[in-house]
Amino acid sequence: MANIAQTVTNTDIKVGLGKAIELVLIENKRVLEKISYPAIDQLGQAIMNAQRIFVIGEGRSGLVIRMFAMRLMHLGRQVYVVGETITPAIQQGDLLINFSGSGTTEYVLGIAHKAKKIGAYVASITTQTDSPLAKIADFLIIIEAAAKQDHSHQHSQQFSGSLFEQSSLLIFDALFHIMSQNSSKSSETLWSLHANLE
Repeated sequence: MANIAQTVTNTDIKVGLGKAIELVLIENKRVLEKISYPAIDQLGQAIMNAQRIFVIGEGRSGLVIRMFAMRLMHLGRQVYVVGETITPAIQQGDLLINFSGSGTTEYVLGIAHKAKKIGAYVASITTQTDSPLAKIADFLIIIEAAAKQDHSHQHSQQFSGSLFEQSSLLIFDALFHIMSQNSSKSSETLWSLHANLE
């Protein structure tokens, strides 16, 4: 049986992968340099002041927002993923963080409207300033990256919404780093909340 890995030489992969990594890093640096620091600070304050936090996103965006939710749990925040069976009812004064590159994801938008009607605060992370999710937001983070439906390569040479998801994860991790530093909790204290039924 032929080895399917033999079709690519070490030189080919080194050159190709090296170029791809450089592209990813350059594009993310460009996007992150345009982020509104005051908007990130407002979101951080809302996260620390909210009684409870709910997060929602679909597809790969859903995976990124779940990673952020895990870090908020490490901070000791009461955080829930919308759609899970153990997620309670959202209440007035809670914070809902929406995550959608297009800002038009139907399910995410519907949840945002419900939360707003109940009296919860809504934070939206999106690429589109004029999107429905942006307009409903109390806290808005605009990521200047291509939405997944944009294949023009104007904002990114990468496929679909990759740059949006990558840069958002980096922003979330940076925000977590700041909040954890300001919390005066040691890494050991944060780690003590990590899942131990593994």
